[in-house]
Amino acid sequence: MVQSVIAGVDGSPESVAAARWAAGEALRRERPLRLVLAWPWLFNAPPTVRDSDTGLAQEMLLEIESGLRGDFPGLEVSADRIADHPAEVLVAAAEGAELLVLGSRGLGAVAGFLVGSVGLQVLARAACPVVLVRSGEGAPEVRGANGTGEVVLGMELERPCDEVVEFAFQAAARSSARLRAVHTWSLPSTYGYAAAPLSVDLTTSLAKDAEQALAAALHPWREKYPQVEAVEQVMLGSAGQVLAEAAAQGAALLVVGRRVRTSPVGMHVGPVAHAVLHHARCPVAVVPHP
Repeated sequence: MVQSVIAGVDGSPESVAAARWAAGEALRRERPLRLVLAWPWLFNAPPTVRDSDTGLAQEMLLEIESGLRGDFPGLEVSADRIADHPAEVLVAAAEGAELLVLGSRGLGAVAGFLVGSVGLQVLARAACPVVLVRSGEGAPEVRGANGTGEVVLGMELERPCDEVVEFAFQAAARSSARLRAVHTWSLPSTYGYAAAPLSVDLTTSLAKDAEQALAAALHPWREKYPQVEAVEQVMLGSAGQVLAEAAAQGAALLVVGRRVRTSPVGMHVGPVAHAVLHHARCPVAVVPHP
C-alpha cells in the first residue's frame, strides 16, 4: 500500500498554508495527498446542527481540494471529514502515513510557532514525522526545500539518530538543496564553577573535538547521498536557539528529532524540539525515533 502525505485542515489560514506545503511535498515524494478534517462538535451535536455543520465542512474541504488540484497539476489528492476529536483523528491518520503536515499560528515577525494543545498532542504521539508550517504576519513564503534555501539538521552526537539524519538527507536530495548539519556543544559541568576564565586553548580544543566528531558522524551519510552538498556548523550554546538562528538564514526546512517515550509524565516533545518550535520561522520537521 502506498503511503500518503497527510495534511490536517480546519479552514484556518494556517491549515491552508500547511495543505499547500504538503501538496508540494507530496509531488516531490510522488505520493498522494490526503486532507483530513476533524470537527469535534459534529460528534455530539444535535442532528439539525450536525447536518448544517456537515455541509459547511464538506464545502470547505471541496474548496481546499479544488484549489490544490488547480495549483498543483498532477497531484493525487483526496479528502476525508471525520466527526471526532482532532488530536485522536490526526494521530490515527499518522499511523502508516509517510508524513503529517499541520499549520501553526506564528507569534509575529520574529518569534516562531504558537502550538496549541492539539498540535502538541499530535507531535508527542504521531508515529510518523510531523511538519509544522507557519502562517501569518511576518512569516516567510510557505514553500518546500525546492532548490531554494537549505535543509538545516539538528545533529545529536551522543546518541545519533539515523531516522532524523536520513529524513534530512532525503529532503535535501529530493530538492537539490544544500544540507547544513548543526551541532551544539557545551562546556563540561565541572567548568561551570571555575573561579577563573577558561583558557582559549581549552575552548578551541573542545570545539575542534566537536567538529571532528560531527565530520565522522556525517561521513557515511555523505557516501550514501553523494549528490547532497553537506556542510557542518559547530557552535557553543543552547541547541534550540542555535538551530533557530541557523534556520533564520533563509532555510527552507529545519529538521529535529523527538525521542519516543512511553512514560505518561514529562515533556514528550523534547526540550530541543519545543525550543525550536518557539523560535523558528521556517517549516519544522519533528522526526520520532527510538
